[in-house]
Amino acid sequence: MQPAATGPVTPPAMQRSRGTGRLVAGLRGGRTRLDTLYQEGCCKLRLPRAHGAALEAVLINTSGGLTGGDAIRWEAEAAPGARVVVTTQACERAYRSTGEAARVSARLHVGSSAHLDWLPQETILYEGSRLERTLDVELDEGATFTAVEAVLLGREAMGEAARSARFFDRWRIRRGGRLVHAEATRLCGADIERDGLSLIAGHNAFATVLAIAPGAEERLDALRSLLPPGVVAAASATGERLVLRALAPSGLALRRILAPAVALLSGAGALPRLWTI
Repeated sequence: MQPAATGPVTPPAMQRSRGTGRLVAGLRGGRTRLDTLYQEGCCKLRLPRAHGAALEAVLINTSGGLTGGDAIRWEAEAAPGARVVVTTQACERAYRSTGEAARVSARLHVGSSAHLDWLPQETILYEGSRLERTLDVELDEGATFTAVEAVLLGREAMGEAARSARFFDRWRIRRGGRLVHAEATRLCGADIERDGLSLIAGHNAFATVLAIAPGAEERLDALRSLLPPGVVAAASATGERLVLRALAPSGLALRRILAPAVALLSGAGALPRLWTI
């Protein structure tokens, strides 16, 4: 008979999702066409048929959501003169974590005179979720860029508010190596963050829209005119950078703010088709 083990029991390692997706698009024959497509693990990329000048890419996380310890990486490049729209198949979901954070990174490169729209659908944070996300963008001279990131705290239909969700989001946008935009958002589950008048102020949805292009200030009045009356949103422009920030009580209310704003600022001049399904 073997003696009973007396040392600490190491819990088994839990299976976690890993994935990488990368695409490069170039301009050939007056149209943007795919040059490189790479996908690994739970990250998949699909290219629906588009009738416009831009190549549309759809990001898919086949694991069905994110939880602690998951790690996925997206990379996209628009070569000089190309026009690319990147969106997601559906809302990403961050589920309860047992300790670690799920990590999502995106690295984008926009070549000279190219444009890239980074337009993922909303991320839903569930109770107990932990998500760390980074967005790094390198713009060459003459490149333009539009991005949106929206977060929903819990599922509205279930009456959830995800008060314990933890979230960190970091953006770094550079042109020719020079930093042109930086921001960070952190939620630690504290009541003051969720209820403070200078922070989320009791809302369950928030978003940032960023556009970097020459003449950004000339589009500011048009953007402000699209905001529905009474919404908690504000837009500002400095040089080539235009920023819209919005709060809303629900995902539907937030989408009503974002849809016309994204359509105005996107290079395609319209929402991705998956946003309207």
